[in-house]
Amino acid sequence: MRIVIAEDNVLLSSGLELLLATRGFEVAAVAGNAPGFLAAVDEHRPDATIVDVRLPPSFKDEGIRAALEARRRHEGLPVLVLSQYVEREYARELLSDGRGGIGYLLKDRVGRVAEFTDALRRVAEGGTAMDPEVISQLLVGHEHDPLADLTAREHQVLALMAEGHDNTAVAHRLAITLNAVHKHIGNIFAKLGLSQADRGHRRVQAVLAYLNR
Repeated sequence: MRIVIAEDNVLLSSGLELLLATRGFEVAAVAGNAPGFLAAVDEHRPDATIVDVRLPPSFKDEGIRAALEARRRHEGLPVLVLSQYVEREYARELLSDGRGGIGYLLKDRVGRVAEFTDALRRVAEGGTAMDPEVISQLLVGHEHDPLADLTAREHQVLALMAEGHDNTAVAHRLAITLNAVHKHIGNIFAKLGLSQADRGHRRVQAVLAYLNR
């Protein structure tokens, strides 16, 4: 799996390269700024990208803007955002195109190597991987809740789905059977109006509905 990284911190980018190499990933390029990142994506057509929100010269939103532009140029390009902070508006903008292949993790999550690489693989496969703290911040300040019809258990299931857990992991974490998880997910899809025709994308659509509420 080929990866392009946008990260200006040399120590962190070198650490990411080493970590990924030991886990079977190929780092095709590392860029320290947005133009370099976009050029590397155009050249290497990676399976996934890792992008810091804040890049030179202003260290404000260059990274996330570059990620949005890369997804415009290469439809569905998987992007895993790394940040020291939860940038709520930028996270919502990245999620707003309604497609999967998106992750947003805080940088301290990189130290949990298995979690980090699992999240990267899920994103590369078109899923989502959201840091629990990011989810909490995205839900702040919203008066209208389009998921109001969901039960408390269905909210728990959907929250774990948003973090990127599969059905087996959801069952384990909630101490319920796998059949119960399937039932809850079916109820979630029905209440969100996600039809059988969208079977391949309903999980991603449900997670995006949760994150964008």
